[in-house]
Amino acid sequence: MIQMVADSLRYWATSFGIDGFRFDLGLTLGRTDTGFDPGAGFFDVLRQDPVLGRLKLITEPWDIGPGGYQLGNFPPGFAEWNDKYRDTVRKFWRGDHAQRADLAARLTGSADLFDRRARRPWASVNLLGAHDGYTLADTTAYEERHNEANGEDNRDGHSNNCSRNWGVEGPTDDPAIAETRKRVARSMLTTLFASLGTPMLVAGDEFGRTQGGNNNAYCQDNEISWLEWTQAKTPEGEALIDFTARLAALRRDYPMLRAGNFLYGEDTPAEGLKDIEWWDERGVQLSPEDWENTNGRALTMRRAALCEDGRIQVVSLLLNASEGPLTFTMPPPSEVERMVLIDSAKPDQLPMPITDSYDLAPQGAALLSWTMDPA
Repeated sequence: MIQMVADSLRYWATSFGIDGFRFDLGLTLGRTDTGFDPGAGFFDVLRQDPVLGRLKLITEPWDIGPGGYQLGNFPPGFAEWNDKYRDTVRKFWRGDHAQRADLAARLTGSADLFDRRARRPWASVNLLGAHDGYTLADTTAYEERHNEANGEDNRDGHSNNCSRNWGVEGPTDDPAIAETRKRVARSMLTTLFASLGTPMLVAGDEFGRTQGGNNNAYCQDNEISWLEWTQAKTPEGEALIDFTARLAALRRDYPMLRAGNFLYGEDTPAEGLKDIEWWDERGVQLSPEDWENTNGRALTMRRAALCEDGRIQVVSLLLNASEGPLTFTMPPPSEVERMVLIDSAKPDQLPMPITDSYDLAPQGAALLSWTMDPA
């Protein structure tokens, strides 16, 4: 059976140029009589094969069988869908308590799950949603699943979606609620593209696709599950596409946003600058007590790296998941002019310089950057 599967995969790769495979309920492929085994024969065959071992191998690390949740336990060479990333980002942006420390772990490639057996941050496939579950737009518009059309009395699908409707269930004409939803969606996208790991974006989330709150549309071959391309042509759809494209360009242009190694604040690219550091909105480094503060909903993640030209490049991610605006004081050195690259609350704002502080709207996220010559 393993040979048949491997031959089939190799055929698709060599005859049609398929560059990778995603294994649905992939844990099943490693289950043995004694439980899940990351050294199971199927995994060894793929990793050792001269063709398949070079492809993108992505697995869904769960199923409904015994021991059916194995996130982080697959062998090197495989990337895994990270549902902890999805849930933490959703909880943080809907305003849950006690999410700051967990979010920091997800922003840095979920090293607590993947930094073992020489794995790298790319092993964490960071997602805001998938083909099943809520779309990004529905995550900000519904607090209850609406699967009535599935014919199962709305009992199918997940009941805990870590979502928030921001005041009204479903569509609304309230401009304040509509704007909050759009801002939260942009903040979640900013978080995704600024996180270490492999970002995964479901088709349609870049232009606001909705399934009307249906989070289990497997049986719907109609307007519920189809991609509504006319939405992509609306002003709102085009604006979100442009914003997402800017994020993708920033991830391409700033290599530290896709660092190849896990970061622990142990490397010092320049005096006073570590490879990763954490601050609050006051410009104060987070203490152990700050990390344990269940009401903390603001966070600054600063990364620094040595560039090929010998200069030091610094990128900061500012996050404000509180209900009101916050003024973020910039960490030292305070005299440096920083460039605001993108702000989820001001999607049309072009890059602009700032110095010692920056005002960030509620449920807002921003990326800043600056460079300096080494001492």
